[in-house]
Amino acid sequence: VRRMSYQFDWSVLFSGQSGSWLLQGLITTLQISALAWLLALVLGIFAGSFRTLPIGPLRWVASCYVEFFRNVPLLVWMFFWYFGVPPLLPEAVQDWLFDHGAEFWAGMFALGVYHGARFSEVIRAGIQSIPSTQFEAAVSTGLTIAQTYRLVIIPIALRLIIPPATNESLNLLKNSSVAVTIGVAELTFQTRQIETYAARAIEALTAGTLIYLALCLCIA
Repeated sequence: VRRMSYQFDWSVLFSGQSGSWLLQGLITTLQISALAWLLALVLGIFAGSFRTLPIGPLRWVASCYVEFFRNVPLLVWMFFWYFGVPPLLPEAVQDWLFDHGAEFWAGMFALGVYHGARFSEVIRAGIQSIPSTQFEAAVSTGLTIAQTYRLVIIPIALRLIIPPATNESLNLLKNSSVAVTIGVAELTFQTRQIETYAARAIEALTAGTLIYLALCLCIA
């Protein structure tokens, strides 16, 4: 029987810069995920609401947005924001972005816009699950369509969609790891850095896996 020759050394995670790298990666992951989640929620509320309105143009725009991002890989969209968008911006804006972490903002916008389309479907389903009598009763009191959605329909829908919205939030957090492809120093980036410098792939990737697991369990 051939025995495994690999010798585990978990101390590598706490020696040198490894611990600070993991902590910084965790902080960056939380930052990019939180900002992308806020953007996705706002876009999802608007797009999901528009898809239930009896106003053709708004419904068409929202449907195009949702169908586009449901059928485009996140990685392609991440590359688009990082490599494609900056050259279209004024030179002063480009300079500011590259001085203030262009890869972070590109990753955040890509993640937020991508998951906004998925949040919109969750919110649309929540709105459509509300009896039409709620809408009719609100309108009969003199509220406009916009006021009815803002004051009655959306607050009720947001309470109904907590379980599916939680699942989508977990997917967003996990998909933040895709930002490693454009150089964002999030958790996956830092675990790879530890593996490169310490030549301890199993220990580094196990630490990253357990941190992601703990984050997802806390959200759930």
